[in-house]
Amino acid sequence: MASMRRMKLGSQGLEVSAQGLGCMGMSAFYGSPKPEPDMIKLIHHAIDSGVTFLDTADLYGPHTNEILLGKALSGGVRDKVELATKFGIRFADNKMEVQGDPAYVRAACEGSLKRLGVASVDLCYQIRIDTRVPIEVTVGELKKLIEEGKIKYIGLSEASASTIRRAHAVHPITAVQLEWSLWSRDVEEEIIPTCRELGIGIVAYSPLGRGFLSSGANFIENLPNDDARKNMPRFQAENLEHNKTIFERVSDLAARKGCTPSQLALAWVHHQGNDVCPIPGTTKIENFNQNIKALSVKLTPEEMAELESFASADAVKGDRYPTSCNSTWMNSDTPPLSSWKAI
Repeated sequence: MASMRRMKLGSQGLEVSAQGLGCMGMSAFYGSPKPEPDMIKLIHHAIDSGVTFLDTADLYGPHTNEILLGKALSGGVRDKVELATKFGIRFADNKMEVQGDPAYVRAACEGSLKRLGVASVDLCYQIRIDTRVPIEVTVGELKKLIEEGKIKYIGLSEASASTIRRAHAVHPITAVQLEWSLWSRDVEEEIIPTCRELGIGIVAYSPLGRGFLSSGANFIENLPNDDARKNMPRFQAENLEHNKTIFERVSDLAARKGCTPSQLALAWVHHQGNDVCPIPGTTKIENFNQNIKALSVKLTPEEMAELESFASADAVKGDRYPTSCNSTWMNSDTPPLSSWKAI
């Protein structure tokens, strides 16, 4: 296989593999945790294949995914990867609560370093925006952690355009992680242009529509009951019946191109620009091998237009998250700095 392409992520000097590996599903949310030896083998296979941009979070497990990554990166492997983790959601009274005050930011990041067994992480994201805490306050603490050498670059996830601007004014933001795929395109209107104006890299999570663009509507029937996708609006029967036509059309074009639907969907993300890095997750080496072949799928402007014609921003039925995940989970704003009273 050809060597993995490298790319600059953001404007501060971080360089990563042009495709990353999302590690969440190895430990959390998509059914039971997968066997640790198998996942370590997969992570090592990814690194050997040139996919060195690894994505985790303290939320995944919670904590168990970072511990898994720590084991996989022991014994001299750490220096071969660009390691990204996230903070910003904690479990309280069996509920997930978004938090971004300075004391929490510091404790969360230092906890991640211990679990990962590293002195610093390359990229630390706020996974969701605390709508009670001005973004300047949260990023101010992250800036201190950079000065202390504990993190190298700062990222945000699911932040509004105005939040991104305000954060970037405190300290340069290297990457914004957002859900971007053929069936999640709302970010194209305001958030993507803002990132590009500011020189911020774009990391696309769930670029395969949480499995939908790989397997179509039928895969949901075979998921275990503890899989979070079972509760997502887009996978409910009334919406799935409508949404499945998108997969059918992607499959038709993929057949004409001689690639798989997932490779076509990933190739579409890659063709969005050289500032975009998708991080598809998987728990199987064979699926990983299929995913990296997406980098060699070339799409003409006509094929891009065809894909977008049947996967427009308003073509999909159902929200990305259940209503229980309120507005703080999607492209959120924070209050003005003048409102902040330190706890």
